[in-house]
Amino acid sequence: MKPEDIVVTGIGVYTSIGQNRKEFWEALTSGVSGADTIRAFDPAGQKCQVASEVKNFDPLKYVTGKRAGRMGRFSQLAVCAAFQAIADAGIQLDRENSARIGCVIGSAAGDYEDIESQHKVFLEKGPGFCKPFAVPKIIPNMSSANIAIDLGIHGPNIGVATACSSGSHAIGIAMGMLRLGQADIMLAGGSESTITPLVVDAYACMGVLTSRNDDPETASRPFDAGRDGFVIGEGSGVLVLEKYESARKRGAEPLAVLSGFGMTSDAYSIAIPEPEGIWAARAIENAIDGSGVKGSDIGYINAHGTSTRVNDKTETIAIKRCFGSSAYQIPISSTKSMIGHTLGAAGGIEAAATVLSIYYGVLPPTINYQALDPDCDLDIVPNEARKVKVKAAVSNSFGFGGQNSVLLFSRA
Repeated sequence: MKPEDIVVTGIGVYTSIGQNRKEFWEALTSGVSGADTIRAFDPAGQKCQVASEVKNFDPLKYVTGKRAGRMGRFSQLAVCAAFQAIADAGIQLDRENSARIGCVIGSAAGDYEDIESQHKVFLEKGPGFCKPFAVPKIIPNMSSANIAIDLGIHGPNIGVATACSSGSHAIGIAMGMLRLGQADIMLAGGSESTITPLVVDAYACMGVLTSRNDDPETASRPFDAGRDGFVIGEGSGVLVLEKYESARKRGAEPLAVLSGFGMTSDAYSIAIPEPEGIWAARAIENAIDGSGVKGSDIGYINAHGTSTRVNDKTETIAIKRCFGSSAYQIPISSTKSMIGHTLGAAGGIEAAATVLSIYYGVLPPTINYQALDPDCDLDIVPNEARKVKVKAAVSNSFGFGGQNSVLLFSRA
C-alpha cells in the first residue's frame, strides 16, 4: 500500500441483528433476519406493520442520561457507533489529536419521533409548550454534531442529507477531507431512526413498503420474484478512515482500502430511478476510474437491493450496463434482506458489511430468496453466505431524487 491510501481501521455498528461489529457480522453471515412486528408504536391500522428495529438499545453505555435526553434516537445511535469505531481502531483521544479528527455523518430525515410528538403538543395545547431542545434534537446534522461533542473532536464536521445515499456520500466526502489534508482521521457513515406512525404510513401510502405483516422475517425479499416492498429499518454504521501512513504509525491494522468513490444524478424523478440505469452505472464507473482497481478485479457488489419491484430491476440493469456479460460472474447480495432498509444509515452500515466481506473473505447472503425474477437474473448469493476472497468490492447506494453514490473498497 502507498502512504496516501485511505484505509478503514475501525467499525462501529448498530442494527436490528447486532449492536457491535462482532454481533453484526456473525448474524449477517448466518442469514439472520431482524424484521419483526413494530414495537416502537402500536401499528394497528397501518398498512405495513413490520420493521427492523434496534432492540434493547441502551445509549447510557456511552453517554449520560442528560446527554441522551438531548438527542434524538438517530443521534444516540450515531454517537454510540462512533465510540465503538474509535475503540475498534485503537485510537486514544487527547488534546493533541482532537483538532485533527473530524466527522461526516449522513441522515436522510433526522428525528421524526420528536417532530410528531411536539406537533401533537402544539395542536393540543397551543403555543408555548414545546420542549426547549426540540429543534436541536430534530435537525439531521445533529448526529455528526453530537459525535463531536461527546468525543471532543474539533476537525471538519458535516451532516449529509441525500436520502438513502446519505451514509455513502458521507464516507466519500470524508475521503476527500483526508486527501485535502483537512484531517488526519475521519469518522464517517450514517444513522437513522424513523420508525414512527407518520413515516411508516407515508411510505406505505407511497406503495414502497411490504404488506407481509403475517410473516415479518421473510418480508424483505430483494431481487426475488415475489418481492413487494421494503422493510423499514433503523441503525447506524460508522467507519474510521485515515491514511495508511497514519495507521502504520499507530500500529493499526487496515481492514480494507477505500479506493474509489463515484457520484451521479439521475436528474429524472423525485422517487423513480432512471429506468435504463444509465446514471447508476456511471456512478459505479466513476468509483472505478482513478481507483487503481480494474473493473475485472471487482469480486463482489453489496447491492442497494431494497426489495421493491422497480429499484431491484433497475439496479440489475445498471450493473449489467457497467460490467457487460461479466456481470453474471460477479456475486451481488443485499444485506437489506436481513436488516431492512435503514434509509440514510444504509450507506454506512452496508459499507461496514462490504469492508468485513473483504477482510474475512465471506460474502453475506441475500436471504428469503424463493423464485427467480427474469429481470433480476444475476448471482445474488441466495440464502447462504459464501466463502470467497475478493480483491475489491463495490457498495451501491441510490437515493430518492436520483442521487447515486458508490464506494469501492479493496483488500489491504
